Amino acid sequence: MPYKDLREFLKLLEKEGELARIRESVSPILEITEITDRVSKMPGGGKALLFERVENYHVPVLTNMLGSEKRIKLALGYENLEEIGWKLYKLLRPEIPHTFLDKIKKLPELKKLNDALPKMVKDGPVKENLRMDKIDVLEFPILKCWPEDGGRYITFGQVITKDPESKIRNVGLYRIQVLSPTELALHWQIHKDGNHHYWKAKRLGKRLDVAIAIGGDPLLSYVASAPLPPEVDEYLFAGIIREEGVELVKGATIDIEYPANAEIVIEGYVDPSEPLVDEGPFGDHTGFYTPVDKYPKMHITAIAHRNNPIYLATIVGIPPQEDKYLGWATERIFLPLIRFNLPEVVDYHLPAEGCFHNFCFVSIKKRYPGHAFKVAYALLGLGLMSLEKVIVVFDEWVNVHNIGEVLWAWGNNMDPSRDILILKGPIDVLDHSTNEVGFGGKMIVDATTKWKEEGYTREWPKLIEMTKEVKEKVDKIWDRIKYYIDGNYRRT
Repeated sequence: MPYKDLREFLKLLEKEGELARIRESVSPILEITEITDRVSKMPGGGKALLFERVENYHVPVLTNMLGSEKRIKLALGYENLEEIGWKLYKLLRPEIPHTFLDKIKKLPELKKLNDALPKMVKDGPVKENLRMDKIDVLEFPILKCWPEDGGRYITFGQVITKDPESKIRNVGLYRIQVLSPTELALHWQIHKDGNHHYWKAKRLGKRLDVAIAIGGDPLLSYVASAPLPPEVDEYLFAGIIREEGVELVKGATIDIEYPANAEIVIEGYVDPSEPLVDEGPFGDHTGFYTPVDKYPKMHITAIAHRNNPIYLATIVGIPPQEDKYLGWATERIFLPLIRFNLPEVVDYHLPAEGCFHNFCFVSIKKRYPGHAFKVAYALLGLGLMSLEKVIVVFDEWVNVHNIGEVLWAWGNNMDPSRDILILKGPIDVLDHSTNEVGFGGKMIVDATTKWKEEGYTREWPKLIEMTKEVKEKVDKIWDRIKYYIDGNYRRT
């Protein structure tokens, strides 16, 4: 279901019992974080929270919007998120028609792609209010999330830039520190496309225009977090998911287009000739504070917003938080692409408790000696999977989403002296365990059944399994057995 804007999505969440309106007066300084943190750790992720009375502000704050499987499925419009992955696969791996009939058959697909292209409109609700002088970004209830944070942070903004050479748009999800009413610090990590655009602009001696969009169709907040290839426009990806183009309006002071139905948009630019500025500390999704480091400064040139805007924020910290479900959606959506490159992969899991980059559990159909290591090497060559710190490979029958089953198979099938490889490579810059920022050790663990060709000198034991005949017999009487287990016989 396409949502025109955030407000339509909130109506649906309320109808589905997924939204809690908080009418208690609370502060954007720490208090909204504490409440959201408690709710996000409830079973299933708790509800989305709309804080209607924010101290010293007339703007409500929405948090935990996508913080459950149900809500992120509603936002994306799919029950099975792997279907989105197949749509992305068709975009990245188009089939070439060989005959005239093949070309005719491709016409519906071409029309869908054309329908998905972003659509320019002359005006939109986001421009109901436009300010280009006396700018103060703190007219909005931007949160200070944790006690030792370096200041207030915009945490759920779609940060929009264009490649200075190709002009391909990138939409990223980066934290943004408020330095002053008209200045921000952009946390563009070295592995992210926003950082690449910045360094290209610096090399070319050009200023880099930036827009930060807050709110709009909830799908847009998700796609900003998706690890798409640099040549894929996130708003095009959103259009492919929706089968309807995202409506964009031109910036008033910058050469950037942004969602016409966003709640708030901050326009501005980065001057690469200026020195980098201190950014941080910030309580991040690792559960630890990341220290002060140097990042680009953004100058605000305009702020556009709807009448009665809603300020959207997300909280990160010790997991689980809302980003657990953003990561889960990405994991499911990108499984088809991983399977295309590695057809032996059955499933994979990036647990939120491992901050997505610390552990990757993958199950495979093992066909030859060393197959587990081949798969792990290949995964480390796929986009941001290169940042994974520990990859553990299992046989196809292991449920990699069941941590109990993972630990059982890992512990039983692995000999540390034989089945572990220690490597070096790029690491997430938020990882504080490495001696150098963004570079450190990696571990590959082969937890599959071992073959003699892999150095195993004994006979591998059989997995305990009941006979098919006994299973079928018990299946037939299981409902009656449960009747006794549940204690119903005492009530008859």
